[in-house]
Amino acid sequence: MRLSALSSALLAATYMFAPVNGLNILLSDDDGFGTGNIRELYRALKSFGHNVWIVAPAINQSGVGGTVVFTTSTNLTADSQYGIIKAGAPSFGSDPADSQIWYYNGTPSACVQVALDHILPLHAPFSVPDLFISGPNYGTNLGPFVFTLAGTLGAAYTAIERNIPAIAVSTGNSGATPHFWVNETTPAGLPDPFTLAGRLAANLAQTLIVAAKAKGGPILPLGYGINVNIPKISSYTDDTCVNPPFIHTRLTGGAYVDKAVFNATTGLFDWANIDTKGVNQCINGDCSLPGETKLLADGCQSSVSVFTVDYDAPSAVCGGAASVKGLLSSLVNEADASPLVPGLTGSEGVFGGNGTVRGNATATVAPGPTKTPDITGLGVREAGRLGAVLAAVVGVMAFTA
Repeated sequence: MRLSALSSALLAATYMFAPVNGLNILLSDDDGFGTGNIRELYRALKSFGHNVWIVAPAINQSGVGGTVVFTTSTNLTADSQYGIIKAGAPSFGSDPADSQIWYYNGTPSACVQVALDHILPLHAPFSVPDLFISGPNYGTNLGPFVFTLAGTLGAAYTAIERNIPAIAVSTGNSGATPHFWVNETTPAGLPDPFTLAGRLAANLAQTLIVAAKAKGGPILPLGYGINVNIPKISSYTDDTCVNPPFIHTRLTGGAYVDKAVFNATTGLFDWANIDTKGVNQCINGDCSLPGETKLLADGCQSSVSVFTVDYDAPSAVCGGAASVKGLLSSLVNEADASPLVPGLTGSEGVFGGNGTVRGNATATVAPGPTKTPDITGLGVREAGRLGAVLAAVVGVMAFTA
């Protein structure tokens, strides 16, 4: 769904001035703490009244996925990105110009952990952020294959696994630029592409926050995240793509994986994209949604894909796990699920106790705690709430230049 420029502007203004208490928001990325994209997002979020902190890599850490690497040196052995912090300084610390912007000489996922377990508890007025946003990345991160490769996504799912709702944002504008090179206006007389990317991401986050607050629920259900890809912003030369609408998408569908390409002249390998059925098989979610890769290829549109960090295959009832389970039945045993649900075995208030194991082997499950579990979970109710929230986000031109 697309809205007229006028209605989009009115909607954006509505959210901009909506009475929402400021949240505690943590930002990171894989391009580095000194890049224009993350600093412009920082600035845009603060304009909404949020308390925003950055903890991001001291240098570019692109393409490391969710790898967690902590530095083995207590000091920087070389200058940080753009020379903002000099060699010999501590391996983590704050920007001399802003005490809420921190660097750490590690991977994006390591930065998230350092932020949550050290920097925020000791230096910020909060320990656990209400929301985590990663990016905006320089270059899009589209499809399941890149989901596993991108440090932008790695930082996001690290936060999600620590119970924090997260949004990963990437843009089609490549080439990391220092924040102090961001222009107030471009030769075309428009805001800098990095400024627009930051505003678009901030407006999407603000829309989500306002809608979730109105519904009286969490920003995102536990274990859920959003992958956002913004196309290349054209404001450096013209206004053909400065306000791309947000469209609800899925990760699969037209996505690519890599293949190795041998160069006989150099004797070296490089990579090329290939479209495979394996990466584009629709197993979970709404298969009627457009794929995020194809959506961006089709024009000036931003994709919004919902994902979870539950990587289990669908159950025997609704997916291919049943056939896999059958192939493994002679080796892999299955715990009897009956005692795991209170009331089914007459042992009210007990779960996980003395469950039998089906299969060829004989085994028992150790007695579980005698506390009734919280089985409210996500279920249909939470999924419906998330759908209602996303309905207020997707299809909206989140910023009008």
